[in-house]
Order: sequence, then C-alpha cells, then structure tokens
Amino acid sequence: MTTPAFSTPDLPRRSRWRAWRSASLRFSLAYGTMFALSSILFMSFMWWGTIGFLERQVETAINADARGLAERWAMGGLPTLALTIEDRLEQNLDDDAIYLVIDPQGNYLTGNVSAWPGKVEHTDRWYNLPDTRAGLRGMAQLHGYNLPGTAQTHTEGQLDSGYRLLVGRDVRARGILRHLLTDSLLWAWVMVTLLAISGAVLVHRIFRRMVKTVARTTSAIAHGDLSRRMPLVGNGDEMDQVAEAINEMLDRIVRLMDGVRQVSNAIAHDLRTPIARARTQLEDAALHASTPDELRGAIERAVGDLDNVTAVFEALLRIAQIEAGARRSAFMTFDLVPVLRDVADLYEAVAEEHGIALALDLPGRLFFYGDRSLVQQAVANMLDNAIKFSPPGGTVFLRAHLREIAPGRRAGPTGEGMLDLSVSDEGIGMSAADMARATERFFRAEKARHTPGSGLGLSMVRAIVQLHGGQMHLSSHAPGLTVSLALPVAASALSEAEEDLSSSTHISGMTQTSPLPHQHDTNSSVE
Repeated sequence: MTTPAFSTPDLPRRSRWRAWRSASLRFSLAYGTMFALSSILFMSFMWWGTIGFLERQVETAINADARGLAERWAMGGLPTLALTIEDRLEQNLDDDAIYLVIDPQGNYLTGNVSAWPGKVEHTDRWYNLPDTRAGLRGMAQLHGYNLPGTAQTHTEGQLDSGYRLLVGRDVRARGILRHLLTDSLLWAWVMVTLLAISGAVLVHRIFRRMVKTVARTTSAIAHGDLSRRMPLVGNGDEMDQVAEAINEMLDRIVRLMDGVRQVSNAIAHDLRTPIARARTQLEDAALHASTPDELRGAIERAVGDLDNVTAVFEALLRIAQIEAGARRSAFMTFDLVPVLRDVADLYEAVAEEHGIALALDLPGRLFFYGDRSLVQQAVANMLDNAIKFSPPGGTVFLRAHLREIAPGRRAGPTGEGMLDLSVSDEGIGMSAADMARATERFFRAEKARHTPGSGLGLSMVRAIVQLHGGQMHLSSHAPGLTVSLALPVAASALSEAEEDLSSSTHISGMTQTSPLPHQHDTNSSVE
C-alpha cells in the first residue's frame, strides 16, 4: 500500500507576494526609484553640459585662431602668416596648438606638423585624429581652411587646390578630464543610489510604524479599550497632526458613546415612571372601577401619561433630524422681527398668568436667512424656560440686534454679519457646572430635579443653532440666567436688514402671581 503524496502550499512564495502587496513597500520603492532616476538625469545633464562646453570652447578657439591667421595672410601673404604662426607657437605655454600651411602641391611651408592628414578633406567638418607629439600619443581636434585668394578650383565644403591652412588643438587633457568627470559622476551616482535605498528603507519603516500604530490603536478601540490613543512625538509634524486628528476623532466617538449611554439611561429612567403610572392606573381601574365615569377617567389619565412619552420620543426624533441637516432645504430669507413678536405674543399671556413682565428689545426690521419654524421653536423653548423659573414680579427680556464688528460697521470683509439673540430671566439661575451640561439631552439641574419635564428643550435649541452655523452660550444674569445665540447672517439678508437698524421697539408685559415653578432651563417645550 502506497501513501498518497500531498502537496504542501508554497509558503515562501505567498509571503513574498504578501510583501509586494504592502503599501509602505510600494511607496518606498517608488520613492527610491524616482530619486535614483532623477539623480541619473541630473548627472547626465551635468556630464553632457560640461563635455559640450569643453568641445565648444575648443571649436571656438580654433575658429578664432583661423580667422586671425586669414587676416594676417590677407595683409602680408605667406611671410606674415609664417611669422604669426611662429609667434603663436612660441607663446603657446600649454603646447597644445597645431598649425600647418601647405602650398597647392601639398608641400610643407610652415607650422608644427610635418604633413597634411589625408583624412582632412572638407572645410565644413571637424576631425578627431590620433596625434603623436614628444613621444606621447594623444588625440587632436583639427579643421582645414582654404586661404583666401589662392583657389584654383573650388567646390563648396571641400578643400581647393590652392594654399591651405590646418588649425587644431591637442585634446589629450580634455579626454583625461572627460574620464575623470565620468568616473566622478559614476561614483556620485552610486552614492546617491545608496542614499536613495537608505531613504527608501527609512521611509518604509516610518510608514510602517505609523500604520501599525494606527492599526494597533483602532484594533484596541474595536475590542473595547476606549482609552487607547495615538502617541504624539511632540514636534508638530505631519505625523503629529494625523495622530491629533485620530485622537480627536476617538474622543468624539467616546463622547458620542457616552451620550448614547446617558440618553439610554435617561430614557429608561424618565419614561419608566409615566409608563408604570399609566399601567397602574389602568390596572387599578380594571380591578376597582365600578362606574363608567371612573373607568373613563383612569383611561384618560393613562392616555395623558402615554402622550407625554410620545412627545419625548417625537422631540428626540426631531433633534436627530435637525442635527442631520435634513431641514436645510427650508432655508429662506425672512424678517425675523415678526417671528419674534409672534412668539412673544404667544407667551405674553402665560407670563401674565405667572405675574411676570415680558420685555422686548428689537429693531424695526431684521432680515435673516434660515428656517423660520425652527428659529421660532428655539425662541419658544428659551422663553418657556425663562418664564418657568422667573419669580412673580420678575422680568423676562428678549433681545435681538446685529452685532457691530467695528464702530459703525456690521458687515465683515466678505459681507456677512452676526446676529445676537438672547433671552434673560431673573430666576434661580444655574451653577457653572450645570451650565456646562445644560445642553445635554435629559440633563436636569439639581435645583429642578423634582419638577416635571424631560430636559430636551435646550438640546433642541443647540441643535437648531448648530444647523444655522451659530453658537450658543449660557451665562449668569445675576440673578437668573441668560441664553445667548450668535447666528451668522448672510450678506444678502444683511443688506436688507441694515435699512431699518435705527428703529427699535420695547414692549413690557404685565405682572401677576406665579404658580409653582417647573423644571429648570433645561426643561423647555419639546413640540
């Protein structure tokens, strides 16, 4: 019996392919490759530029030399030309100049070369030919010229049968310099390539360290450790900025989870009582009601308790809808003053019943861009809270005006302005700790712990203010509390609002006795 052979997976090959899928490896390889290629291009440019400059320098010197000799030939003929060549050879300290003059028969006349090179046949070409001078072999760059006025037969671009001039330079030094420059650039490229590889390895490690840190932190958060945060180096670089952004996101998630937990606990705590009361009333009526009127009364009381539960859930859903920005489609430009006056007229009767005066400080017209019904709801919640906790004989103030950004100026550099809207009361006020938490859902100040309410009023006001891009601030009115809203005003609405800023209206309410106070300012109407 033979044992079947089982093929084992090629683990090294899988690991190798997994390594190639690494983003940090691909990034570092791309960085190293681009660095090496850019260095090759740069050094090639330097090499070609330097060698080309040397070649152009030699060619320019030869052409200038030939023009000068041609002028001497035109001035004095062969004797003057021969004397000039001898002077130049004597003054040539580098011993790299090459001159030769021959007659029409090709005989040597003057110069430091014994015979005309057979390969030099044209006047429009440069020739690089081997040269042996003083027992040393080298390379010479040569150019042939026809001396003017001696041509017997002439073809353009070719040497004629008259007197001819050969001018050149020994370029042995240029060849040595070229080899030296080539070797230097090659070694420099090797060093740059090594630096590129080192940089790629360093980038790979930094990238992997950052990604692993993020992965470890998020994995710990996913497994329930909400206290883990990204470490900060402290130098304020991009990695620190990424770490700060991730930490801020994690803090936000923790706050949201705490908020959800608190809301869940508050819902379970605050709704348990009315639901249990409704159940008790129905159960008691089912067991002990002897007349239809008693049974109907118990049912109506239970329905009232359940309506309060429904109102709380409707308020939560509306706050969630506002925070999601679903109401932005209803934004429009409208005059805010009539809206504020309508809310004030609605609550003036309630204030009179409580013996409270309602005072308004409003301009004649105040155009605003936003959701009319939501702004009306926010002001209604603020007035409802203020009236609940103002003592008999107190005054509730409703103020609205455009803020002066500078003396006489209410518009910013881009045309926008800022609307300040506030409601102040003279009630029991709030502590600094309570004001810091007043906008939390279901939060109820200690002084109002035993008063009816759900604690969603200021939460809805905050959601409406954030929807309009504004800010909400609570401060002490000494005595009482001031709820201030800072709402941005669009440039289009501001131009209309500035027409009637000079007029303002002050309306005072009536003073009567007040019933028992309700929940504190966190317990607004939650329509």
